[in-house]
Amino acid sequence: MRGHLGARIAQIVPTLLLVSILVFCLQQLMPGDPALVLAGEERGDPVVLAQIRAELWLDRSLPVQYFHWIGNVLRGDLGYSWRIRQPVTGLIATKLPVTLQLGGMAFVFAVLIGVPSGIVAAVYRNRFLDYLANAIGLAGLSTPNFWLGIMLILLISVNLGWLPPSGYVALTEDWRQSLATTIMPAFVLGNAIAAILMRHTRAAMLTALDQDYVRTARAKGLPESGVVLRHALRNALIPVVTLGALELGTLLSGAVLTEQVFSIPGFGKMIVDAVFNRDYPVVQGVVLVTAFLYVSLNLVADILYVVINPRLRGS
Repeated sequence: MRGHLGARIAQIVPTLLLVSILVFCLQQLMPGDPALVLAGEERGDPVVLAQIRAELWLDRSLPVQYFHWIGNVLRGDLGYSWRIRQPVTGLIATKLPVTLQLGGMAFVFAVLIGVPSGIVAAVYRNRFLDYLANAIGLAGLSTPNFWLGIMLILLISVNLGWLPPSGYVALTEDWRQSLATTIMPAFVLGNAIAAILMRHTRAAMLTALDQDYVRTARAKGLPESGVVLRHALRNALIPVVTLGALELGTLLSGAVLTEQVFSIPGFGKMIVDAVFNRDYPVVQGVVLVTAFLYVSLNLVADILYVVINPRLRGS
């Protein structure tokens, strides 16, 4: 087990290095000149443009620019935002907790809805509850997040007045109001993930319920709830854990539309603004942090494998 986890940890560094090279090279293909965007009304002055390019190392070759940037990153310096002249690390530290809270709540919704629904659908396969769960799951996958968000705002906020329609309040300021402002967008985000988890949980449970050890447990006269939860579910959770880790990473990096609909100043909105404003240091910093979150979540999934399946502890 230690060797396996050690190998996975060792993969983090080359993975992040490859991501840094890709994001640095691909963003150079973006149309437009960052110096022109930053110059504003003085974009017609060649002296100003030359000064901006020299200050931001844009007049150097791409390899020199990359090694200058990655050298600062290795020292913990992600650079400064070209647009608002603030440290990228500070911007990420401000925006990331918002998206972490939103993504975490969405993942809780997804797990609480998706996994039990998948279990019920597998236990009652080809019966009414199975068909109902599959229909709801298909609807969840087919419904666009932005449309569902707008409909919930109209129903719950405008017509019923139960929750605020938009905005965000930090947990440290008022935890009740913070939950009130994030529960709807979290449900919108978790809706599609719940449908995915339901379908994968159902498939994994159907496979597990057909195994010999489940038949043996039933032959011994064990209660059906014990057979399903202690024997079948524990083995079926391994692929679900893998999917859950990947989908949690998707929640943290793919909440752009939901954050726009509910006016939440999160991680996704920041990177969209950075792309439109050619703010390369912010884009690079956000992508690196996102990649780190992905590989970290995959490492957590590997650890959970061992917890769930004791047979892996000796490997």
